[in-house]
Amino acid sequence: MNLSENFTLQELIYSDTAIRMGIDNKPNDETVENLKILCENILEPIRANFKAPIVVSSGYRSEAVCAAIGSSSKSQHIKGQAVDFEIFGIPNKEVSDWIVQNLNFDQCILEFWNDKEPNSGWVHCSYNNEGNNRKQYLNAQKLNGRVVYTII
Repeated sequence: MNLSENFTLQELIYSDTAIRMGIDNKPNDETVENLKILCENILEPIRANFKAPIVVSSGYRSEAVCAAIGSSSKSQHIKGQAVDFEIFGIPNKEVSDWIVQNLNFDQCILEFWNDKEPNSGWVHCSYNNEGNNRKQYLNAQKLNGRVVYTII
């Protein structure tokens, strides 16, 4: 099932963890609608601008998948409102800067990026179609075994 011109439901719900642990990671209809809105407002404009395929590492995650990977029970991934991705060959900082300058978004997080390695980490971006988007631009790094978020 296509969510938009370039993105399928299958790629936005795929989870190695769910497969490995036998967890059902199928979204309900409301969550599928959120994924469509996420694709239309975030992924499609990014793909059109960079003219390159986007590799989604994580889209929708059921509560059970979030728990299994140690993610927050309040994660926007659970609602189908967030996606983690990369565009191979384009630095993640360049992609995240473009999002911040050009799109309406809730959170854009440059996750585990190292300025000495332009393709390190990945981009997390969310879109809240239930209310105001906060337009938070954050950097996530691991310090002393914990993930710390700082404003960019």
